[in-house]
Amino acid sequence: MDLTLDHKKLEEAHETRRYFAKFEKIISHLQGVAESVVSENTALATEIPILREYLEALAGTFTALSYKYLLTGRVSDRLPACLSIDRQESGFPIYQELLQMASDAMQVENHLRSLPTMRDLKLGMINHILREQSAPLDLQFAASQREYYEELSGKPLFWARNDPRLAWTGNVDQSRRKYRLHWAMYDSQQNIPVIYIMDLEDSGKRPLAKDERRWPRVQSHLTAQSAAALKLVTIAQGFDRDFDDLHPKRLRRFFIGPMYSHTFTQQSGPLRQVLSEASSQPGEDWALAWTTETLESGSTKKEPSGFFGSVEMQVFKLDPFAVTGENGEDIAGHTHQQRSLILPQRPYQILEELNPPGFSKIRRYVVSPSGKILSYK
Repeated sequence: MDLTLDHKKLEEAHETRRYFAKFEKIISHLQGVAESVVSENTALATEIPILREYLEALAGTFTALSYKYLLTGRVSDRLPACLSIDRQESGFPIYQELLQMASDAMQVENHLRSLPTMRDLKLGMINHILREQSAPLDLQFAASQREYYEELSGKPLFWARNDPRLAWTGNVDQSRRKYRLHWAMYDSQQNIPVIYIMDLEDSGKRPLAKDERRWPRVQSHLTAQSAAALKLVTIAQGFDRDFDDLHPKRLRRFFIGPMYSHTFTQQSGPLRQVLSEASSQPGEDWALAWTTETLESGSTKKEPSGFFGSVEMQVFKLDPFAVTGENGEDIAGHTHQQRSLILPQRPYQILEELNPPGFSKIRRYVVSPSGKILSYK
């Protein structure tokens, strides 16, 4: 299947600027939503700083890309390609855009050395305008690229892969420590950011944070097994089997997206009509999905290991009301799921008037004209 059929190239400067302006506004609202989602099923209060950190990094990534494509359409011969977004199931830039950004970051020092300083570029623009009486496109392009590489140089950004980090959160007893791990991926199939948070207990002889043998293995394992298509129970059980002295107690996954927009994406169902009617008011034709999946350990059991030993294994609680397959297996693979929709006030009013089936269990976070976030169930 050719996934590029779902891609859309933004070939004009005004189109690219509108796209990034819309996302800048949406991500700024996400910070407010993050403060409003605190609940056992959505996000714990202690998880909010982690979410905020990734959202700020995501904002930084969009800022960097906005500089890179600032003059799209006006200097197309100087850019290797236009910005490509997933118009069907995501609304975000495609995965390859983040891979290219990571490649550019590896050569950022060379680019910054080869480009004039911003002060020199601005002076050159003024002189060009006074002498030539025309737009200094070459200098503007150089300035936009310098801004792009400066954003890549040391600023917090959301990458295609954001490796696991951990923090000690206390002790169960003298031989058992508690840690919180978090990491994030930009899913290559769905083209959306996915954030993971895991609470685990460590019964190893050395603390995990200081164990040069286990910690690199843990990082490698988690990044390799973090595809959004995998069920949480599959990820957690695989981790539990591979590390005898690490015991995952809670695994949470946040899907930030898709983003729906009447201007930039193709949607079907009730949202198509909602955003079409809302598009009469500029800046109001969008909605962003936010989904939280949680898997919790309900108990433990002992399983034999070797000839005489045994290891502790987790027994995870699965949603008893989740859809099951033909053979009775759990398809969802989580303890519970909270689906949310973030949207401006006008689309929310249209959605409430239509009252389509299937939206009754989706929590709505409504952005008022003043920017206040209101929550409705």
